[in-house]
Amino acid sequence: MQISIQKRSVEDLKTKPEFNSNLGFGKFFTDHMFIMDYRNNKWINPRIVPHGVLSLDPSAMCFHYGQEIFEGMKVFRGTDESVIFFRSMDNFRRMNNSAARMEMPEVDIDVVTEGLRELVKLDKSWIPNQKGYSLYIRPTMIATEGVLGVRPSDEYMFFIIACPVASFFPEQQGKLKPVKIFVSTQYVRAAPGGTGSAKVAGNYAASLKAQVQARKFNCQQVMWLDGIEHRYVEEVGTMNIFAVFNDTLVTSPLTGTILPGITRDSVMVLAKHLGIEVVERRFTIEELLSGMKDKTVSEVFGSGTAAIISPVSSMIYKEQSHVVGNGETGPVAEKIYNALLDIQYGQAEDPFGWTTVLK
Repeated sequence: MQISIQKRSVEDLKTKPEFNSNLGFGKFFTDHMFIMDYRNNKWINPRIVPHGVLSLDPSAMCFHYGQEIFEGMKVFRGTDESVIFFRSMDNFRRMNNSAARMEMPEVDIDVVTEGLRELVKLDKSWIPNQKGYSLYIRPTMIATEGVLGVRPSDEYMFFIIACPVASFFPEQQGKLKPVKIFVSTQYVRAAPGGTGSAKVAGNYAASLKAQVQARKFNCQQVMWLDGIEHRYVEEVGTMNIFAVFNDTLVTSPLTGTILPGITRDSVMVLAKHLGIEVVERRFTIEELLSGMKDKTVSEVFGSGTAAIISPVSSMIYKEQSHVVGNGETGPVAEKIYNALLDIQYGQAEDPFGWTTVLK
């Protein structure tokens, strides 16, 4: 499909924010966005237009029945001023898996990849040129058919917006500083047969109650336990979870209730490449806390596109605080974090074929 491009006029260009610690995450958006529509069983009219409001009927099915999926990926500015995409096609493949789970149409990966490249090419001056900063990309698909009825929509909109970002956690800007997490015993993120393995808007809406609880304990994220026994560690807020048990990096397996994180996969591949043993297995919160107490668990950290790597200093479980290691960033998290950033910013060889440079 031919992508049409409508550029924002020079006099209407936005004022770019300063790329410093005040930038934050997800507050400022670039001049343009990519959109295409789904009608009569096919995607049509792929286009880049000035970033602006969407016009939807109040009966659009996304508002009433929750057919909404999205992705998150990043574009980096290399030290040689190159523009580097990180695993964007893997994100689009995962989006198609989410679409299949939600009875939504899959996108043509070649078309949306070209749309993304054209969008970034047009707005590449928005990509920060300091390490620790990037251009965050948010592809989204919503049901747009205007009808009240519990069934899959016949019409959809797919769009991509972009924003320059600093660290996801403000306290981590420029350094790998640990965060505190709250273990939820009252709520669950997902149950077998549900939508836990899809990146669905409703999953995040359902997590907000526990997030508010976490803030009362000065915690930045929520750790979710399984939906049946409420014992097995699954994931943490916007991140997958890792723990170092006796020098072995352990993470929860993908059993259908956990999002298959692109950064999770990157961490596992990198760790093995660096000579670190990696195991996927179920482990309980009791096993984790016991290991932290007797020091057989030396590190816990999360991984995700937004946060990249986020060490955990302590966790609140049943209103009791439990410290991880010495409360500081551990050597495994730091080693993987630095290796991953070096690849993302083009400062090290990419032996895995994860990066693509904008031509």
